[in-house]
Amino acid sequence: MSDDQGWRLRTTVEGAGDHGVLDRVLGRFRGPGLADEVTSAVADDVVVTHDGSLLFAYAATEPALTAARSAIEGVLATDGLSASLVVSRWDEGRDEWVQTDPPPAEGEAAGAASAADEDAVETRTMVAVAGRSIRVEFEATMLAWAERLGLKCEIVEHPHLLSTQVAFTLTGPRRRINEFAQGLSAEGASTMRSEREVLISPL
Repeated sequence: MSDDQGWRLRTTVEGAGDHGVLDRVLGRFRGPGLADEVTSAVADDVVVTHDGSLLFAYAATEPALTAARSAIEGVLATDGLSASLVVSRWDEGRDEWVQTDPPPAEGEAAGAASAADEDAVETRTMVAVAGRSIRVEFEATMLAWAERLGLKCEIVEHPHLLSTQVAFTLTGPRRRINEFAQGLSAEGASTMRSEREVLISPL
């Protein structure tokens, strides 16, 4: 998400889907007929657009978006239109819009709490078994995966006769560690299949 779109106002205009109301509102919002005080209230870097029955405004800061909201509400009031407005901010860590005004409903708040729990930083150790002949490649693959997920990863090896137990200690958001665990399970299974093929292949 670019810096100039860190805050979003979503406006649902009643009746917009039936009468092309949003096109008219947008024209007045940016057009020369708009009142000077409304125009001056909107920062130059505020982006206004619409999709179906929704009107969107994007801004770099919350104050800029608040000013745009006042301007939009003024245009809607002049046209005698009713609408519901929702302010959200972009959460880089969660990679999604997070509603700030009005506060989320109870169910949505519970969902947000659950998401926050998934973002909690923790340390977890998981163990996989890799055939000795392809252990280095296996570890390199999993280290690269941990790096892509933004996880700190430490490896401890426990060698055996034909295989090596590899302990991965990960630190980072819980949901990212869960993604690593899924990848580790899949890669571990693939590695052992490859190792068996090496062990039983004819000379």
